[in-house]
Amino acid sequence: MPAEHGWLIQLLLPTRDNQKQPIAGHHFAGVQAKLAEQFGGVTAYQRSPASGLWKGCDGAVDGDEVVMVEVQAEVLDREWWRAYRLDREFRQDTILMRAMRIETM
Repeated sequence: MPAEHGWLIQLLLPTRDNQKQPIAGHHFAGVQAKLAEQFGGVTAYQRSPASGLWKGCDGAVDGDEVVMVEVQAEVLDREWWRAYRLDREFRQDTILMRAMRIETM
C-alpha cells in the first residue's frame, strides 16, 4: 500500500484571553465541532495544556497555556484558513495556526 500525502494543521488555542480571563469551554467545543464537520475529524489535546513563553516587542517575557487542536487534510485550503478567524472569539491579537506536510503509512 503506497503512502498517502497530506497536511497536518495545528491550532494553538489559549486557555485565557489577553486580560488573563479564562476562555469558556463552549469556545473549544465549537472549534472542535466546526473542524470535525469541515475535515471529518479533529484531535484536541485538552487534559494538560502546554505552557508557552515568548518575548514581546518591548522585550518583556510573557506566557500562557494553550490547547492544541489538529486536523488532517488532503489539501491545504489557505483561503478557508485565512477566513476562519478565531482571534476575536478567543480575545487575542492572533491565534497561531501552522501547517505541515505529512506522509501517512
